[in-house]
Amino acid sequence: MERGHWNRPVTYEEDDQGGYRTITSTEEAARALLLAWPVDEGKEYFAAQRICLAVLEGRQAPELAREAFLKAAAEAGVFVRDQ
Repeated sequence: MERGHWNRPVTYEEDDQGGYRTITSTEEAARALLLAWPVDEGKEYFAAQRICLAVLEGRQAPELAREAFLKAAAEAGVFVRDQ
């Protein structure tokens, strides 16, 4: 199994034109946060980056990255479909 794989994916609105993206792993979440996130600041945003790195290094459980990603989305006002 891929390190960082999530048991429950997260689907979020990635742009203001109704485009959605589904994240299924910590690696995908890290890429979204670093390359395509609508903000580049915030407590939850930076926490999510740190937790994703820890998961990818094998120091944390993947579900912690999922939770952190959802908190970062809430902080940034990113719409997430029902979980």
